[in-house]
Amino acid sequence: MTSAAGRGQRPIRVGNCSGFYGDRASAMADMARAGGIDVLTGDYLAEVTMLILGKARAKDGTKGYAATFLQHLDAALNHLVANGIRLVVNAGGLNPAGLADATRALIAGHGYDLQVSHIAGDDVFGHLGELQQAGHSLPHLTTGEPLSSWPHQPLTANAYLGGFGIAHALARGADIVITGRVADASLVVGPAAWWWNWAADDYDALAGAVAAGHVIECGPQATGGNFSGFRTIADLVQPGFPIAEIDADGSSVITKNPGTGGAVTQGTVTAQLLYEIGEPAYLNPDVTTHLDTAGLTDLGDDRVRIRGVQGSAPPATTKVAITGVGGWENSMILALTGTDLDAKAALVERFVHREIEAANGLDAVAITRIGQARHDPDSQNAGTALLQIAVQGTKEAAGRAFSSRMVELALSSYPGLYTLGPPQPGSAFGVYRPALLDQRMLDHMVHHHDGSTEIIAPGTPHDVGVGVGVEVNPQVERSPAQAVRTPWTDEQLVIASLGEIVHARSGDKGGDANLGVWVRDREAWEWLQSTLTVDELRRLLPETRELAISRYELPKLGAVNFLIRGMLGSGATSTLRLDSQAKALGEWLRARSTKVPRSLLSTSGAHW
Repeated sequence: MTSAAGRGQRPIRVGNCSGFYGDRASAMADMARAGGIDVLTGDYLAEVTMLILGKARAKDGTKGYAATFLQHLDAALNHLVANGIRLVVNAGGLNPAGLADATRALIAGHGYDLQVSHIAGDDVFGHLGELQQAGHSLPHLTTGEPLSSWPHQPLTANAYLGGFGIAHALARGADIVITGRVADASLVVGPAAWWWNWAADDYDALAGAVAAGHVIECGPQATGGNFSGFRTIADLVQPGFPIAEIDADGSSVITKNPGTGGAVTQGTVTAQLLYEIGEPAYLNPDVTTHLDTAGLTDLGDDRVRIRGVQGSAPPATTKVAITGVGGWENSMILALTGTDLDAKAALVERFVHREIEAANGLDAVAITRIGQARHDPDSQNAGTALLQIAVQGTKEAAGRAFSSRMVELALSSYPGLYTLGPPQPGSAFGVYRPALLDQRMLDHMVHHHDGSTEIIAPGTPHDVGVGVGVEVNPQVERSPAQAVRTPWTDEQLVIASLGEIVHARSGDKGGDANLGVWVRDREAWEWLQSTLTVDELRRLLPETRELAISRYELPKLGAVNFLIRGMLGSGATSTLRLDSQAKALGEWLRARSTKVPRSLLSTSGAHW
């Protein structure tokens, strides 16, 4: 397809066309048509996705991959060929070999002769028993408990692989590389390592590529999507997808195609660097990336440089994402209108708790108030709040039986009761368990387009027992580092929303919630550093008061990052929390009021 002109002589240009299974269907064709990139990547996988694919594979052993990829490729193929763009995607999911075969058939149908390779070795589902018998307990990533203590039956189990399998596939002439569960940033690390012929111990370069990959892996989140400063982004109706220009030393420039929506700014890049991380030592199967060493420079014209990222040896272990079916769940939403809303909600809560006490098979319930009814409302909707009742348990108890009992309230409970939608039978919910496994136990393998196979050896690790992107057994709560100078001691304090001074980005990390907060203006950094402590976060977000919290500082980004343990239970697929992936946690924090120095409000329009 392409001769890789300029390889090793200029920065490689790597684009992204998918941030999740369900992202913009036209993006691959749009990016391929625009051209000007060497490799196009697509991230289709998440913990929730693996469960979806696992259910599909259980029904049909030929499935288990992201079927929408074939539709995307069908629309993009002519442009990929015309512009000499190679394609690297993790859409293979649980069946990369099957998707590779389907891709070859699609390509042949278009009359092209392209080379398709795929990566395997991440799927350890069929080896869980023998691994445990051999002494690999697959300890829980944070608690250290062995897999044998998990009460659920695994449906999928996939280890996170690094990027060197991708690099080797490209080096052997692959035009399209299909992977299963590689680390998200590895989709970019692989092409960069191929382009620059990096060795496994080129840690700083690899770390720079991880940082670039982490920024563009979620597609338009790097160009203004999900950005707390979205009002400053022009044309955000359909933001463009990002591009990373990665140089020989791993430094990069994040940009996008001219004429596309959204924007690439220091703020949008910072937001993505802080997204879904824990401590600044961000672990990847190929390298430990020290995100607190990253420096950003806004070059203007939708170009932001990332440089100075330092790397060190990779961890000895990698994360294994294990999913299973946890039980049955169901929910109903009731409207609360007018006056006495607290009493109306309390009446329903008493009924639900009585049902739980009387029923067999209901294990969990969450009753959540949504919205606030206005005083003296000028419309019925303005005077209405919502009450969601969600339950989990057996199919018999949490299915139609739950819905039927809730419907019985229609004529016998509070005035004005109605439901938003008919009763539902409910559905099975998934459970997620992050585990650890020695990287040496994986057969990271490239199935080259010529029929040959190649084993990829793991990098030289450091401390055994560390997993990808997390700490093991972090029992000690972290608080602010050193006490810092507080020059506002004698300054007048005023009440203001935190959002006037800070940006935030939040998300899920298994059952934990990640919350990155950074200042809009560098003058506010010392205030944020000294003020936004763990205790202060608990005051501002009462939901976190009983949870363990780790706090980390990234001074070069003007940021602090919090990892809130257990906020999502065992993960997004099973939590009864309304915001199941903590996507809006940062916006809740920014809406909270606190005392701030008046001088900071006058400068908060500038940006870090």
